[in-house]
Amino acid sequence: MSTKVPSIKLKIDPQDLQIQTFTVEKLLEPLIIQVTTLVNCPQNPSSKKKGRSKRARVLLASVEEATWNLLDKGEKIAKEAIVFKDELHAALADVQKESQALKVSAEAFTSDPCYLPKRQAVVQAARSLLTAVTRLLILADMVDVAYLLEHLTLVSR
Repeated sequence: MSTKVPSIKLKIDPQDLQIQTFTVEKLLEPLIIQVTTLVNCPQNPSSKKKGRSKRARVLLASVEEATWNLLDKGEKIAKEAIVFKDELHAALADVQKESQALKVSAEAFTSDPCYLPKRQAVVQAARSLLTAVTRLLILADMVDVAYLLEHLTLVSR
């Protein structure tokens, strides 16, 4: 990769990111469905313990592993990026912070899955993590677009 800063002017404000591509939307759809499923739980869940705690811990471990994989790839992108470097590092820190918040609230929830406030805390933490991941993915796409535009400009000359 070139160390030259691309001279392409993008009409993008990294502070005001919105999903504008079908690909990003489709990538996030399964996560949105899972968060929606959590949100649409009954207001008065059964007071019977259903033995789901072990499964919840396994699910939490898989979410944590996926988040760490995303952070690892994001750090590689941020290390190589020339544009939006600060924004990428901030987005990575935000994903890490929200992942830790989800872990804490999910562990509390698995100890008492029938307690509605703990469920609501997990839902809020999951939404926050989803927002942070979305921001990171959009920023990574913006870096790719900047490089593609720069290379297109070089080829067209």
